[in-house]
Amino acid sequence: MKQHIDTGLPDLGQPFSWAIRAGHTLYTTHGPVQPDGRVDTGSIVAQTRLTFDNLKQTLHTAGLGMADVAQVLIYLTDVGDMRAVDQIYREYFDAPYPNRSTVGVNALVVPGMAIEIVAYAVA
Repeated sequence: MKQHIDTGLPDLGQPFSWAIRAGHTLYTTHGPVQPDGRVDTGSIVAQTRLTFDNLKQTLHTAGLGMADVAQVLIYLTDVGDMRAVDQIYREYFDAPYPNRSTVGVNALVVPGMAIEIVAYAVA
């Protein structure tokens, strides 16, 4: 049985949930979405911080923390941004770090959006 988690993030009018808990696992996806629903298309630093802030907020609403994240999948439109993303990633996660994969993609759903993540956390 799955349970929808009310994250407090804006409804984007698309058929998806910000977070779903199934058993002891939280499934969640994030990008640089601002509280009003606009997508930040600024610097990779700003987009990455906002994306991980959204993850952190979601985990909090589910009664979890960053240390509960087991895996992170990162999608980047420019793999050259990896160094900046890694630097910010270390601000949000402590060792032992979650398992992680990073994929370079041609584009994301909003022009100018440079990062999207999928994260799995365990309660």
